[in-house]
Amino acid sequence: MKANEMNLIDRLKSPTPKFFRILRNVGLVLGAASAAILAAPVALPAAIVSVAGYLAVAGGVISAVSQAAVDEDPDPDPGN
Repeated sequence: MKANEMNLIDRLKSPTPKFFRILRNVGLVLGAASAAILAAPVALPAAIVSVAGYLAVAGGVISAVSQAAVDEDPDPDPGN
């Protein structure tokens, strides 16, 4: 099935290219770091909290878009 003919469920279940897997993980790390900053038990400056909120949004968007990328020609032998 071609990538432009897939529905969302098929697209999310299909293999993801290596670059986008790395990018997805970067987005997850950004989200986790921002969550740790936002949930800190100490009072932080408003600028840091604001930046953490933006990082949370950016991490979520990066992860979602990266997961939806499709490898049209998956390598049958990914070990090489």
